[in-house]
Amino acid sequence: MEDVKKVYDFLEEAKTFYLATVEGDQPRVRPYGAMLFFEGKIYIMAFGKTNATRQIGQNQKAEICAFNGQTLRIECKLVEDNRPEVGKALVEKMPVLKPALGENGENGVMYYLADATATFYKMMDVDQVIKF
Repeated sequence: MEDVKKVYDFLEEAKTFYLATVEGDQPRVRPYGAMLFFEGKIYIMAFGKTNATRQIGQNQKAEICAFNGQTLRIECKLVEDNRPEVGKALVEKMPVLKPALGENGENGVMYYLADATATFYKMMDVDQVIKF
């Protein structure tokens, strides 16, 4: 779990990360910032009924990329977990989202990263690989 926390901390410090999904044969990339470390897993949030949630529903495979002095790339599957306690934990962490998400995050979709390979790069060289 310590390795997963290292990945989360990097994303948190970077503040913005980029999520790539697939639509047919076309990659789609967008900036994200809403994330949560909960029950030992990294969660991201997407607003409900968007192109991103539709794409993830059709193909769970995704990639995340962030930069904060070095590059982090994560290959993963995004698994939906809309338990109220997950949404509530995100709203408590990021109260600015409460008006849009609702009291328990009911207007968003929570996903945790599964079958993930996180690769840290220094310049062009692989620095560390973490699987979770």
